[in-house]
Amino acid sequence: MPGFIGAEALERVFREEHGRLTAALLRSLGDWDLAEELVQDALVAALEHWPREGIPDNPGAWLMTTARRKGIDRLRREARYRDKLALLQEDAMPASIEPALGDERLELIFACCHPALPRESQIALTLRSVLGLTTAEIARAFVTPEATIAQRLVRAKRKIAEAGIPMRVPEADELPDRLAEILAVLYLLFNEGYLASTSSERRDLAEDARWLAQLVVRLMPDEPEAIGLLALFTLQLARAAARFTPDGRLVLLEDQDRSRWDRALIAEGIALVERAGRMRRSGPYQIQAAIAACHAEAASWAETDWPQILLLYDGLVRMTGSSVVRLNRAIALSHVAGPERALEEVDRMAGELDRYHLFHSTRAWLLRQLDRPDDARAADRRALALTENPAERALLLGRIDA
Repeated sequence: MPGFIGAEALERVFREEHGRLTAALLRSLGDWDLAEELVQDALVAALEHWPREGIPDNPGAWLMTTARRKGIDRLRREARYRDKLALLQEDAMPASIEPALGDERLELIFACCHPALPRESQIALTLRSVLGLTTAEIARAFVTPEATIAQRLVRAKRKIAEAGIPMRVPEADELPDRLAEILAVLYLLFNEGYLASTSSERRDLAEDARWLAQLVVRLMPDEPEAIGLLALFTLQLARAAARFTPDGRLVLLEDQDRSRWDRALIAEGIALVERAGRMRRSGPYQIQAAIAACHAEAASWAETDWPQILLLYDGLVRMTGSSVVRLNRAIALSHVAGPERALEEVDRMAGELDRYHLFHSTRAWLLRQLDRPDDARAADRRALALTENPAERALLLGRIDA
């Protein structure tokens, strides 16, 4: 007999099955909008039945059967969909979605994150098709008009159809670049949720990115950079409860109450770092996760292993050449070689990072350590002019007023 399912469990089932249903229907029908509509119809039906009757023993099979039945009912009324109706009625069409079909979800993710699509469209399509967020939810998460998100989705699906972008896992020689594209989308998605605001919806976006990273790791368990990215997300979210005051003010790592960190998540993240390391194929996400692990393992700010973090940043700079990475390295350098040496490094980046607010706030932090408060306030004012983030603005204003 099926057992009763609560709201949280219902949400977990929907999140797990949404991508599977969409991928299976899309592969069979070749119609993105129709596949999504049938999935939504099936989920609505589940919302009507499951809270009252309990979750079925095989929720994927129940949802797929319901989606097929509703699709057949709809298509019978529309003669122009005769070919698609035949596809839904074929005996070969799976009534259930078994774990063996997990690769179809991976194919769906690769299609959503195809490099022919603009990055913002990749993110929107992944959230819509793999996670099942509504257009309105995506718009709220990115503080973007719903019509704009809807247009991005329409254009992305049209581009996929017109360019003949296949739903497939890339060949071995294509895989590293294509996987890197997926991981970059998830990284941006996580940062949007983790750094952009203090609202619960935006934090949910970071949780969604972590769930997607878990899915990619589950489907591609031998890819160390995917594991490294999941480790990074896990370690960052372990500190989520300590990152803001009750009134929404940002709390810097140095000042966070470490008793509020989630030790179970930290252990999970460190285990992922070690798992990726055993594969002996280092990459930028793994190094970032190792840096996060150094912070997570420190019992206090004073006990942070800054020499080790500096060495990790040295490796990350060699891999990426990123100015932002070099800026973060300068913070570690200040703890090893002093603020004056670090400021020299930071000032060399002025031409590259003058429009980046964290460049100026980092300079301000170093200038205060060198007892140059007026210069520090000027740098913080420059940072304030370059960010719209409410939590960061509050922090900068507090520094300027102080």
